[in-house]
Amino acid sequence: MDLDYKSNLWKIYSFKFLSSLQFFSAVLIPFFTEWGKISFTQVMILQSWFMICIFFLEIPTGAVADYLGRKYSLILAAVMGAIGCVVYVSSPNFYIFLLGEFILAISVALMSGADEAFVYDTLKKIKQENISKKVFGRIESFSLAGFLVGALSGSLIASKFGLTTPMLLSAIPAIFAMFIGLTLKEPKTTKRIESRRYWDIIKSGTKFLYQHKILRILTIDAVLISAMAYLILWLYQPMLIQAKVKIEYFGVVQAAFVICEILILNNFNKLQRIFGSKKRFITFSAVIVGLMFILGGIINLVPIIIFAIIIAGGFGLTRGTFFSSHLNKYIPSEKRATVLSSISMLRRFSIAIISPIVGVMVDWSLNYTLIIMGIVTLIITFLSKVKEEHLIE
Repeated sequence: MDLDYKSNLWKIYSFKFLSSLQFFSAVLIPFFTEWGKISFTQVMILQSWFMICIFFLEIPTGAVADYLGRKYSLILAAVMGAIGCVVYVSSPNFYIFLLGEFILAISVALMSGADEAFVYDTLKKIKQENISKKVFGRIESFSLAGFLVGALSGSLIASKFGLTTPMLLSAIPAIFAMFIGLTLKEPKTTKRIESRRYWDIIKSGTKFLYQHKILRILTIDAVLISAMAYLILWLYQPMLIQAKVKIEYFGVVQAAFVICEILILNNFNKLQRIFGSKKRFITFSAVIVGLMFILGGIINLVPIIIFAIIIAGGFGLTRGTFFSSHLNKYIPSEKRATVLSSISMLRRFSIAIISPIVGVMVDWSLNYTLIIMGIVTLIITFLSKVKEEHLIE
């Protein structure tokens, strides 16, 4: 029985790698602006629409994960991801893009929270919750490895076969992820929630997050800084274009900051020792993101731009995983998927608000936008109320 549950871990590693094997990621801006014929502001409106869709889908899909099982939520996520990629390349039309984003939002929402809850409850079954930070870091590393391979190969695919081919081919690994999902063994929770009413599940999850003071403090820090750092994924290509870097190298730059993420994810404990505490590490990781935004906005030299992108992406995009292990310590199993979905929902909502504003600002001035984002990130960091005692192991 334990062996069956233990096998969930390597299967999830494979599932996350395949789900993240997105060949289109390194050429998204050219895909939208050259093939799709839309502006950067419209690109960010699409991103905001994507986040708004997830915002409204997060709690229902989190409850579905609790009600039907996390395994089936993950399987459905893979299926919707494949469908979304196919729809996206059906026509270079803004409204088709809106439909594609909606389908992909369903995929993301189905996976959000359900994957972490599935893994944490698996660890509880095999009595290894103490290694949750290591496992979450490893899962994220496999996910990032998928992005890395996708970015590198996607640039080459786009240069040889056109900008739509990477998007279309991304449906294939999603289908393989679905088949792996079918072999997962669902961990049974200590309380049977299937008998509870659907809306009771939703209300209890959101109420728990609202009433838990420490969880709320951790969530605010994690969500706000994560929302700012997330935008590097959309700004790094305009930064490279402005610095006159050729498109075939975009995937290499993305792969570089993904490698930086992987290194950080697998060295959380070492970094904690270097900085002296968990609190100091999360403060530094936020400050460095803010400084890299400012550096990228002030200096337009290619080596500096690439350095800023790599460091901001490496530290900024890994903070959420660092927080995940600590957040889970405060959430009971029967509420885990819904509460984690609530946290993700808040993050998506923050990005949905920021994205159109950033889109308009970038059309005004990319450099000033980066500087302003850096300053805002630093202000949020110094206003954080997270304390060392909140970050329990």
